[in-house]
Amino acid sequence: MTPPAATRTFVVTNPQGLHARPADLLAKLAQQYPCRIEIIHGSERIDARSIINMLTLGAVEGTELRFEATGPDAEVALDAIGGLFASNFGE
Repeated sequence: MTPPAATRTFVVTNPQGLHARPADLLAKLAQQYPCRIEIIHGSERIDARSIINMLTLGAVEGTELRFEATGPDAEVALDAIGGLFASNFGE
């Protein structure tokens, strides 16, 4: 039996892109869920729990990032991540 999976695409709307503070918020949020959450950008696939890996994506304003979550709470985790993007990471 395969664990539940969910996929969503979010657009970076921060004028400074996905810099250290939003990356930190995103990583901390991802760490709260037992599911595996990955970010896909082009040919890169990274763990959403890693701030350093997120910063290497070079996600500037307007960048589309695809999130894939697999396991328990996958949908809930992506809903929460969507909330961060919708609130522009509080900026």
